[in-house]
Amino acid sequence: MTSPYTRWVDLADGELTVDNVEGILNNLTDDLWAAAACADRLVDDVLLQQKLLQLGLARTDSAYTRLERLLSSSSDQDSLEGKAPSLIEYFKEVEGDALLCRVRVVLLGRLDRLNTYVEVCKAAPEEETEKGSEQNEDEDEEWDDDPWGEGSTKAVLVSKLPPPFSLSEFLSSDLLHSACLLAVNQWFNGLGVVFSRHGSTLWPFRFTILDLIPGHTSPTDYHTLLPSRDPEMDIEIRPHFEGLRRERDWSESSDIQSALNAASIPIWHSGNSTSSHSSIDLKSGGELSSWYHQRVDFIVSSTGMIDSALTLVQHAVSQGIGGLDELGEELSLLSRLVYDSPRGKDIPEEEDWTLDRWLSMDPPAVVRAYLAHSAPPTVSNDISRLVMPYLFVLESRAERSGKSDPSLPTRLLYDYILSAPLNIAVSIFEASKPTLPFSQRLIKHDDDMVRLALACLYGNESLDQWPTMSNIFECLPVWEVTSGDEDAADTTVASLGTFVTPTTARPSCTPSDLLVFFKPLPMSSLSRALDFLDIHLESGEILARWCVPAPLRWFLQSNNDPAEQRAWANRMARRAGNKHDQLDTLQDWEWLLEDMLKLSAKADNKLGGAFCLLSRDEVLRIYLSGLLSTGRFDIARNLLQSRKSRLTLDGEAVESICLSCSREFYDNASSGNYKFGEMKLAYDCLGVPPPSDRLEKEKEFIEATSRLTSFNIMSRPGIPISPIEIRLTKDRLTLVSQVLSSNSDAYKHIEVILDLVRKLGFKDDIVAEVKALAMIADTALQAEDFSRSYETSQRMVDLVLNLRASSMGMDDPQIREASDVCWIACFQLGRQTEFEDMDKKLCLLGRAVEICPADKLHDVLTAWRRLENQDIGVREERLTKRHGGAVDSGDNRKRAATALLNLPESAASTLQERLKSFHMPSPPLLNTPDAAALASRTFKSVAASFPFSRGRSRFSQESGSDRSRSGSRRPGNGQDVSAQASRVFSQGIGWLIGAEEGL
Repeated sequence: MTSPYTRWVDLADGELTVDNVEGILNNLTDDLWAAAACADRLVDDVLLQQKLLQLGLARTDSAYTRLERLLSSSSDQDSLEGKAPSLIEYFKEVEGDALLCRVRVVLLGRLDRLNTYVEVCKAAPEEETEKGSEQNEDEDEEWDDDPWGEGSTKAVLVSKLPPPFSLSEFLSSDLLHSACLLAVNQWFNGLGVVFSRHGSTLWPFRFTILDLIPGHTSPTDYHTLLPSRDPEMDIEIRPHFEGLRRERDWSESSDIQSALNAASIPIWHSGNSTSSHSSIDLKSGGELSSWYHQRVDFIVSSTGMIDSALTLVQHAVSQGIGGLDELGEELSLLSRLVYDSPRGKDIPEEEDWTLDRWLSMDPPAVVRAYLAHSAPPTVSNDISRLVMPYLFVLESRAERSGKSDPSLPTRLLYDYILSAPLNIAVSIFEASKPTLPFSQRLIKHDDDMVRLALACLYGNESLDQWPTMSNIFECLPVWEVTSGDEDAADTTVASLGTFVTPTTARPSCTPSDLLVFFKPLPMSSLSRALDFLDIHLESGEILARWCVPAPLRWFLQSNNDPAEQRAWANRMARRAGNKHDQLDTLQDWEWLLEDMLKLSAKADNKLGGAFCLLSRDEVLRIYLSGLLSTGRFDIARNLLQSRKSRLTLDGEAVESICLSCSREFYDNASSGNYKFGEMKLAYDCLGVPPPSDRLEKEKEFIEATSRLTSFNIMSRPGIPISPIEIRLTKDRLTLVSQVLSSNSDAYKHIEVILDLVRKLGFKDDIVAEVKALAMIADTALQAEDFSRSYETSQRMVDLVLNLRASSMGMDDPQIREASDVCWIACFQLGRQTEFEDMDKKLCLLGRAVEICPADKLHDVLTAWRRLENQDIGVREERLTKRHGGAVDSGDNRKRAATALLNLPESAASTLQERLKSFHMPSPPLLNTPDAAALASRTFKSVAASFPFSRGRSRFSQESGSDRSRSGSRRPGNGQDVSAQASRVFSQGIGWLIGAEEGL
C-alpha cells in the first residue's frame, strides 16, 4: 500500500481537490512535513487554496502547544513575551518547531493575500456583452433584458472582469508588481483594496504606482489614490490604512521573530519581497506641486486630453496643493480652445494642441486660434464666450505683475477685427451697433467703431463684397458736423488718398496702418470720411455691376487724378459690352449711360462719385466710344437720333469719335477685307453719323485697303501685309508700286489702279496721279507692252502739260516733281530699242525735250541723236530702194527734223524757243556713262520710293550701245570717247537750229 507521503508527491496540482487534500494531509503524522506541503502548493482555485492554507495553519498549532507546555506558560499568547532567551535555546534544540513558526508566518501571509484577492475580485469592473457570445458556464451571470426596447431582440450580459493576474500569481509575486498591474489596467477599486489592506507595505511606492496609471484615464476615477497636502504643515498627508487583522498572530510577535532570527532559523521563501525604490518620507508642498506639474505634462503630451489634465489640477487645488493656479488658468483657457471653439468641417483631423504649443503662442495668435473656424452667424457669440474671458485673464495677470494695461483687451480685439475677413467683421460690427445696450456691444465706443470700419474697408482689396461693406456702413453711427469744419475735414480726407498710395517703402497700406492714420482724427474729420465712404460704396457697387470693380482705396487714390478717372471710365464703357450677359438692348445701354453720368455728378454735399473730375461732355464721349467699340451701331444711331436720349453730343464730336473708333477697329483688324471682321466694323462705324467729307475719305481708304489686300501683296516674304502696316506706310504710292510689281496684269487696269490711288488719299492730287501713270507705264514697258506704255505716257504728258498750263510758273515743287517723273518716263520708253514705232519714240523724246529741265536737255538730245541716225538710215535705205539712187543726206536731216517737230503746235513752238535759247554747257556726259544711264539715275532720284522695275534682263537698253553686260563703255576704233561724243552732239544741235552743213 502506497504511503500518504508518496501519494501527495505524486498528486499533480490539477488533480487536487478539497477531498483528496483532506484525505491525504490528515493522515500525515509529521506536522512539519504536512505544513510545508501546504505551503508548497499554489493553485488558482480560491476554495482549494483556502483549504490548503487552513490545513497548513492547523498543523502548526502543535508547535505553539509545545512551546507553551515546555515553558510552563499560560495558554495566552502574551505569556510568550519576555521569554526570548528561553525561546532562543528552545528553537536551537527543537528546530522542527522553529520551522513550523516560519511556515506559519508564510501561511498567514498567503491567507491574507487570499482574502485580498477575494476582495479585489468583488471590486472588479463590469463588462457588458451581447447574449450568444462565449461565456464560461461556471461564471455567475446576470442578464439585463429590456422588455420595453423597441425592436430589441438582443440581451446584454453583465459580468465581472477577471483580475489582471491569477490567484497563484498574486500569492507568489511581489505585491508591488501586482499593484502596478492593477494601476496599468485601471482597476482602481481593486488597487484601493490592496492599498487599504497592505498600505504599510505599498505606501512607500505610491508615486511609482501612480505614474503607471494611463494618461487617458480620468483623474476622477483614481482621485482617492492621489496625494494631498496639509495646509498648516505644508507637507503631504499620510492616509490611514485599515490593515489585515485586528490582532497579530503569536508567530508574528516580535519575541518569536527575534528568537528565530537569533537561533539562525532559515526564512521560508514566500516570494513577497519588494525591490523598487520607495519613498517613505512625506513630500513637501513644493514637491507635490512639482509632481502634479509633471503628471499634467504627461497627460497632455501623451494623450492631448486637456480636460483630464484640468480635472487633475482642479483636484490638486481642492487638496491644498499650491502653485497650480496659473497652470489651471492655462489649462482652462486651452480646454476652451480644444473643446468649446467651433471646429471646421473641412478639417480631416483635429489639431494637435499641446501645453507647450499653447504656452509658446502670443496673445494675438491665441485670439486667432479661438476664432479660426468661427462662422459669421456665431463669431460675435464666440468672442463673448471664448475671447473675452481670455482677454480678462491677460488683464488680470498684468495687474498682478504690476504692469497694468487696461487697453490690452481692446487692442487685441481691434487687431483681430482689422485682420478678419469682411464677412466676419460685419458680424462684429452688427454686434456693436450704437442701438444696442452698452454692456452687450463688442466695440463699446462709437468713434472706435468708425475708425475700425474705415480702416477695414479702405484697407481691404475685395472686389466683390460690396453688400457686405454696405452692411458695415449701415452699422455705423450718424454724427452732425458743422459746415465750418468741412474744409479741414476735406483736406484730411484728401491726404488720405496720398497715404494709401503705394510707395517703395510701403508697397501696400494695411488696415492696421490706416487705423494709425484715423486714430488722431477728430469727430468732424471722421464724419466727413463717412460721407466720402457712402459715395465710394455707391460708386463701387456701380462699377462692380458693369464688371469693372475697383478696390475701395482706389476711390481715394483717384479723387484728385482725372487721368485715372478717365482711364476707369473708358474701361467701364468698353468692358460693359463684354459682360457674360451681353448688353443687347437699348434699355441696357441707357442704364449704363445713366450710371456713368451718376458717377460724374456731385451731390448736395459737394462730394462726387468715381468720375467727379470729368465733365459731362467727356463722359458722353467716353460712353459713345465704348458703345461703338462693341459694334452695336444700331443702338448708337437710336441713341443719337432719339430726342429723349441723354446722349447729347454735337455733330462734330460724334464724327470725331466715330472716326477714332473706326481707326481703332482698322488698326486691330487681321484682314483687310471690309466685308467681315474688324474691318467691316471699321467701315460700318463710319455710317453712324451723317455723311461728311472726312467720313467719305476714311471709307475710301478702307475700300483701298480691302483692294490692296486682295492683290496679296507681302510685307515680308510669305507674310501678307496687314492693315496697320498699310496705315503706317509713309508714302502710300509705294503700295501701288507693290501691286504693279507683284501682279503681272495689274498695269492693264489703269482705271482700277488710279481709283486705288485716289482712295489711298490722293484724290484730286495730280502729282500722285502722274506718278501712278508713270509706274503703270514703266510696268508695261517691263512687260514689253509698248503700246499700252505709250498710251499711258501720253495720258501722263497731258496731265503734266495741263498742270503746267494752269500754273503761273515752274517754281511750284509739285509741278517740278510731276514734270521730272513725266519726262523721265517718256525718255525711258523713247529710247527702248525693242519699241519699233520710230514716230512714237521720236514723239516721246520730243515730249521729254519739252518737259525736262535745262540741265537735262543735253542728255535727252543725245538719245534723240542716236535715234535720229537710226531713223535717217532707215529712211535713206527706203528711199534708195524707191528711187534707185542716192538721196541727199541734208534733205533727210530736214525730214527728220520735221518728224521730230511733228508735234502739236504748242509743243513745237516751245521746243523751238528752248533750242534757240539753249547754250551748250560743258557736256555732262564727258566723264560719265551714256545718256541712258544718266536718265535712269535721274528717274530713280525723282521716284526713289517707287520700286517700278522688276528687272530688264529680257531686253537690252540700247541696240547701238557699246556697253558690256557690266554697264561699262568700251572705246571704238581707237578714238577718244569723250571727244567723239562732243563732236556728235555739237553737230546735232547745229543742224537742229538751222546751221550750215559745213558746221
